[in-house]
Amino acid sequence: MVQASLVAIAVAVSGVLLGLLWLWLAPRVPLVWAGDNAVYLKNSEAEDAIGADGMFVLLALAFGALSALVVFLLFRHGGIALVIGLAVGGVLASVIAWRLGVWLGPSADIAAHAKEVGKGVAFDGPLKLRAKGALLSWSVAAMVVHLTLTGLFGPRDPEPLPGAGIHRA
Repeated sequence: MVQASLVAIAVAVSGVLLGLLWLWLAPRVPLVWAGDNAVYLKNSEAEDAIGADGMFVLLALAFGALSALVVFLLFRHGGIALVIGLAVGGVLASVIAWRLGVWLGPSADIAAHAKEVGKGVAFDGPLKLRAKGALLSWSVAAMVVHLTLTGLFGPRDPEPLPGAGIHRA
C-alpha cells in the first residue's frame, strides 16, 4: 500500500507538468469584441476549441504511457495496488493539469478582456476543456501500457508439477 500511495502521489504531482505543457501547446481561440457586449469568434470555421481538447488528450496519453513504463520498471513484482495507484494518480494528475491550465491561461472574464483590448481587436479566449472524458486519458493509457508490459515482460507463474492437481482416493 505504501508503494501504491507513493505512485499515486508521484503521478498526481506530475500533472503540473502536463498542465504547463497543455497551456503552452494548446491552440488559442481568437475572439473579437464587436461592441455592445457582443464577442464573436474571429474565424467561425476554425477548430481551435476542439484542438485544445485534442492536445490535452494527446499529452495525457503520452504521460500515461510514460508513467506506466516507469512504474513497471521500478516495481516489476508490484501487484494490483500499484495499478490502482497508477489509475488514481492519473485521474488526479489530469484534474490538476486541467485546473492549472485554465487558471494560468487567458482570462475567463471575456467581457472585461474584450473591453480592455478594444473594439475589433482579436484576443485569446480562455483555455477550456470541453470534453471532460479527456480526464480519463492518462489512466486509460497507463492501464493499457502497464498491462501490455506485464504480459510481455512480467514475471511468469511457475509451471505446475506433473500430476500435482490429481487426487487419488
